[in-house]
Amino acid sequence: MFPIGEEYSGRCSIAVVVFLLLLVNIFVFLIELTGGRSFIAAYAAVPYEISHGVDLTRPVIVPGLGVIPQAPGPAPIYLTLFTSMFMHAGLLHLAGNMLYLWIFGRHIEDNFGHLKFLVFYLICGVAAAMTQIAPDPDSVIPALGASGAIAGVLGAYLVMFPGKRIRVLLPLGIIWTTAQLPAVVVIGFWIVLQLFSGFAAIVEHTSQQQGGGVAYLAHIGGFIAGVILSFFFRRPIKAERGDRAWS
Repeated sequence: MFPIGEEYSGRCSIAVVVFLLLLVNIFVFLIELTGGRSFIAAYAAVPYEISHGVDLTRPVIVPGLGVIPQAPGPAPIYLTLFTSMFMHAGLLHLAGNMLYLWIFGRHIEDNFGHLKFLVFYLICGVAAAMTQIAPDPDSVIPALGASGAIAGVLGAYLVMFPGKRIRVLLPLGIIWTTAQLPAVVVIGFWIVLQLFSGFAAIVEHTSQQQGGGVAYLAHIGGFIAGVILSFFFRRPIKAERGDRAWS
């Protein structure tokens, strides 16, 4: 299932931070296109750099991208934990993340408030990166993407709005149709997918000692962080009005 919209009812404020995050992610992706692979290697989060506190200067080999000349990254190197969450591996990666952020992030920002939502988003992104780094701290494969932070948004959404209706695309053979499902079903399906994929990734890495691909552990870490933090950041949820629309 592929989410394409949510119920609009109950939101009061404009999602300023969500909108700005979308713009920043798109802007950074445009820089990636002009800066090339060396920019990605410099500003993505490299586990070895984070765990050892050093900035690698030798080329690194990234599956699918080949040998990348390592350019100097930000100082201190730990800033890549933040810069990496605004970078993406491709247009589909960017589009998918921004769609999820737009659909699920606006209600969370409305409840938390603008500044608290931004802090929440950044903490979830860092927690996701550290979850990905912890099992293999000596890896030199750059990690990047907003997926971990957005997984945190999904975790908060599941806690706070489990019954809210989400419009999704469903495949019926070669035909696609739309349906309206509770958020707990849509996000629950996403959780199961991440758990199975994450387990498969761990098994593959253990058996073949290779990296790359989707950072499922980061998704899981960000989601758990979002669930926990939602209890500290959220405000009491008021009863929603009877009028409902879709966005």
